[in-house]
Amino acid sequence: MLVDFSALPDTSRIWIYQSNRSFTDEELQDIEQNVSNFLKEWTAHGAELQAGFEIKYKRFIIIGLDQTNASASGCSIDASVHFIQNLEQKYDVELLDRMNVSYKQGEFIAYKPLKDFKKMAKEKAVSKNTIVFNNLVATKQEYLDNWEVPASESWHARFV
Repeated sequence: MLVDFSALPDTSRIWIYQSNRSFTDEELQDIEQNVSNFLKEWTAHGAELQAGFEIKYKRFIIIGLDQTNASASGCSIDASVHFIQNLEQKYDVELLDRMNVSYKQGEFIAYKPLKDFKKMAKEKAVSKNTIVFNNLVATKQEYLDNWEVPASESWHARFV
């Protein structure tokens, strides 16, 4: 069951998929429709899952799941991963590669392989104050408080 993302409780489980490029306005409309359709039908062992989503910076797909009444099962998580893989193919983007880093350069969102980010840190091209996206957050509250933070406040701190 699709619900408004803002209505999800702070304890909702979160999955963040970062794209290796920005989506066009046309792609965003199509993606929003596809994600809406998927979440309307998303179930776990026949039970409706109450989920919502938002897309940030034309690049991040954030899916939230209220686990109060029903939690995601292995099969439902597999279904969501398969759905994301289909988006990857349709739009020729990477959404599942967790070994890449997104960070802010002014208002621009940069996307680099982890090895390049480490090199940039050594060269002082990024610092502990660089705003990074911590896609490892697990709940909506963590997402709201700790997703977009200085590198020194995330797992990226070991590199800067």
